[in-house]
Amino acid sequence: MAFTNTRGRYASFGVMTSLPDDIIDSFWYVIDNYLKHVYPLNSVLKFELINRKGKTTLRFSQKDFPLEIAIDFLIPFDPYYPRQVRIVDNKGRETIMLIDEYQLL
Repeated sequence: MAFTNTRGRYASFGVMTSLPDDIIDSFWYVIDNYLKHVYPLNSVLKFELINRKGKTTLRFSQKDFPLEIAIDFLIPFDPYYPRQVRIVDNKGRETIMLIDEYQLL
């Protein structure tokens, strides 16, 4: 099962230049507190950033998994945020990346 043996956490250049640190940290918070050891996780997770009343909501989903989870944060939403990111677990090296960066793998 992915995301159970974390050896390092990273954010791609695209993520680092398009999202603030508190949003990036929120992805890891969701994984650690709502997903890990609760649901069987694939090695690729999909997150959407949603504007909910001016605040940021992160919606989690993964391939072949019928459940979607949305978590609201008090972080102001910026319309220039990317709409989706992927988080990949590569043998314990977990990386957040933009869709375009993920498709280059």
